[in-house]
Amino acid sequence: MPRLTRRTLFLGAAAAPFAAPMAQAQSWPSRPIKIIVPFPPGGTVDPIARLAQPTLQQRLGVPVVIENKPGASGSIGAALVAKSPPDGNTWLFVFDTQAVNPFLQDLPFDTVRDLDPVLLIGTAPNVLCKNPARPYETPAQLFEAAKAKPESISFASVGSGSLGHLTMTLLTQKAGVRMIHAPYRGGGPAMNDAIAGHVDLIIGSAALISPQAAAKKIIPILQTGKTRLASMPQTQTAIDAGFAGFESYAWWGVFAPAGTPRTIIERFGAELADALRVENVARQLRDNLSINLLLEGPEAERDFLATQMALWGPVVRENNIKGE
Repeated sequence: MPRLTRRTLFLGAAAAPFAAPMAQAQSWPSRPIKIIVPFPPGGTVDPIARLAQPTLQQRLGVPVVIENKPGASGSIGAALVAKSPPDGNTWLFVFDTQAVNPFLQDLPFDTVRDLDPVLLIGTAPNVLCKNPARPYETPAQLFEAAKAKPESISFASVGSGSLGHLTMTLLTQKAGVRMIHAPYRGGGPAMNDAIAGHVDLIIGSAALISPQAAAKKIIPILQTGKTRLASMPQTQTAIDAGFAGFESYAWWGVFAPAGTPRTIIERFGAELADALRVENVARQLRDNLSINLLLEGPEAERDFLATQMALWGPVVRENNIKGE
């Protein structure tokens, strides 16, 4: 029997904190995995999770359960995950509100410290559309009309403090015009009123806009990507319209409770990326939701989140924008 010495006891004690996470990572997954979608069914985050679910279950060999925990622009579900054990059994799918909520709400968790990045799924530009009965056809005509009659043109967004709201706040400032913001509780009500003509314009992600634009129920005027969407080749970008460097993107990503073992994060991220690359899944995300699939790992998502927070935080503060 080996003789115990002070040195061997010290080395054993020093190694102990690392033994549990290593063993945990080696045995993962051993029980059902939970994906928290912090929004109601429908929308854009929920279908991404459900499209990936069958392939994820097959590849991981355990049930994958999707739970919708909506509320407070996604922060209720995010808080639940932030406070969950970092054992690889709970994951958070997010929308672009993840980068804005820290500036709009008093969150019960720290967005950066309490959640580890896993996968940046993809992005889509925001698109500004008009009701077909409105006379302006181009960004120049729209802003000319807005200058002629300040606060006479209204735009709908999916909520106060939403990325669409912030995008229009920044865009109208750059254009030197004033418009009326009409915040709605979600894309459905906002779209219904835009189609009915109760508001002049609607701003939302290409994922929200595309189906109704394709049906000609609303007419795209401007998009906020660096390049034009293939589905909207005639619609100017903000850059085309004279706003140099102006870009605004909806985005989707995945996070885990802080401290989740890196090997588990990498495995889950890789399996999820492969599930989203399946041909029929990728086609639906591209064609139905206009998502540009990136499928980039933790470092890319960490950097992207930091960039988004640095971009939109000042817009919230300088304009005294409040969440709902």
